[in-house]
Amino acid sequence: MLKELGDKALEKFPLTQLRITHADNAQDLWYLRGDVMTAISSLDGEAVAHNKITGINKMFSGLVPKNLLIKTNRRTDQTLKS
Repeated sequence: MLKELGDKALEKFPLTQLRITHADNAQDLWYLRGDVMTAISSLDGEAVAHNKITGINKMFSGLVPKNLLIKTNRRTDQTLKS
């Protein structure tokens, strides 16, 4: 997640970096994806952020309940169709 944020976002959004760094588990990180999306979107645009979040989501396979991944995949598919 920190890598996808990049240096510019880490400087502009230090609280997001801190939350990611101090997350206790995968579920905590899962719920920080919105903050990561916001940070990336503000600097690089929503399309870039969406692509990066899609890659991040794949990293959570087997780490968060399956129903969370399914919901996310459905939302991603709907967004791409729009």
